[in-house]
Amino acid sequence: MGNIVPYFSKHDATIYHGDCREILPNLELVDFVLTDPPYPDYYAELYGYEDGIIDCLRAIPCRQLVFWSAKVDFPLDYTSIHIWGKQRGVGSEYERIFERNGHANYKLFTYGSIDSYRAKCFHDVFTGHPSQKPIMLLRKLVAGTEGVVLDPFMGSGTTLVAAKQLGRKAIGIEIDEQYCEMAAKRLEKEPFRNKLAITDFLKA
Repeated sequence: MGNIVPYFSKHDATIYHGDCREILPNLELVDFVLTDPPYPDYYAELYGYEDGIIDCLRAIPCRQLVFWSAKVDFPLDYTSIHIWGKQRGVGSEYERIFERNGHANYKLFTYGSIDSYRAKCFHDVFTGHPSQKPIMLLRKLVAGTEGVVLDPFMGSGTTLVAAKQLGRKAIGIEIDEQYCEMAAKRLEKEPFRNKLAITDFLKA
């Protein structure tokens, strides 16, 4: 592993501040990638999208779940496409989750998108990040895997929080320092759960 200093490292959660394309070559191999990268959609400039921004995922050989727009072609190879239905009224608003190096079966996940009201109803935290995903959805996606979790486009840290809730080791990379700080504060507040208590926790 190269000489890179974590922004935060505690209770099996590690955050690196910087461009994941520069940091990833210095990390050891992980077991699972769950990430929501910038993509060319409505907020491409806000999110910092660039052509080829997720090409770095090609070099990671493990199973991956990558959120992507329903309106733009996914640029990498994949084994299946899952659907996240956002449950907003009678409409059909959804995002796709592309699975790489993994299973060929397709799944539908129906968890409402997060705002301040939904966060209170579902024991979540609304961070204000423009692309925040619901903790219940990410917890479901992490729970079906094993080993070290990596989110190279970490945002406000929901993937790492989900992993911590499940007693899993996780690594996050984020280019925007304000979100690194936000994620670190979330992880500090989140109680560390013993792996033996995961089954009861998931039933809650």
